Amino acid sequence: AMNAPDRALLNPPLDGASVDAAITSRLSARAFLPTAVPRATIEHILRVASRAPSGTNTQPWKVYVLQGASRDALVDKVCAAHDALRADPSLAAEYREEYDYYPEKWVSPYIDRRRENGWGLYGLLGIGKGDKDKMHAQHQRNFRFFDAPVGLMFTLDKVMGRGSLVDYGMFLQNIMIAARAQGLHTCPQAAWNGFAKIILPHLGAGPDEMLVCGMALGVADPEAPVNGFHTPRESVESFT
Repeated sequence: AMNAPDRALLNPPLDGASVDAAITSRLSARAFLPTAVPRATIEHILRVASRAPSGTNTQPWKVYVLQGASRDALVDKVCAAHDALRADPSLAAEYREEYDYYPEKWVSPYIDRRRENGWGLYGLLGIGKGDKDKMHAQHQRNFRFFDAPVGLMFTLDKVMGRGSLVDYGMFLQNIMIAARAQGLHTCPQAAWNGFAKIILPHLGAGPDEMLVCGMALGVADPEAPVNGFHTPRESVESFT
């Protein structure tokens, strides 16, 4: 017979308001302070996040933590590639994502939400439709982890199926919520995906690994206007 569940594990005392606050206060922070994050804190966040569910408990995630010189070196490499790509758009063929994060063809209502998001962010930053230099510079902030001292990179074994990306999403969300419990913020970033051929060797990843995304982690800059950008959400009635 299976053991009776441990009641403390099954129903621990919870402060529901704090759980809700951790989830609803999560945002994609785009400006961070240089404040270091202790290794023990990073390990704690990852340990908590590892309780994410996965199909048949496959736990398909693999995490690389970048700090200090290794973080800075990757930033330099990818920013250089991003600049080169702007100077010569034909290089785009060299920088392809390993899986389609976005659709090939955009349709409503998704394209409308995307545009609202993009122009809302750029409007806050004072970037107009024709400001290609400013757009490039803002996009490159991704490749500086928005100045966060910790960069995370996530890979998946290529042998795994698409369901593992669903599992991965739950793991990533757990990291972002566990970070809030430590007073930290994050920014999940698919922007890195096209530069996997630079990133994976830098990490020492094997040929069987696929880049899923990156993430910035640190203390959000409370004075940065960009961190006042809060995206709207559809009503429960509209999606249920």
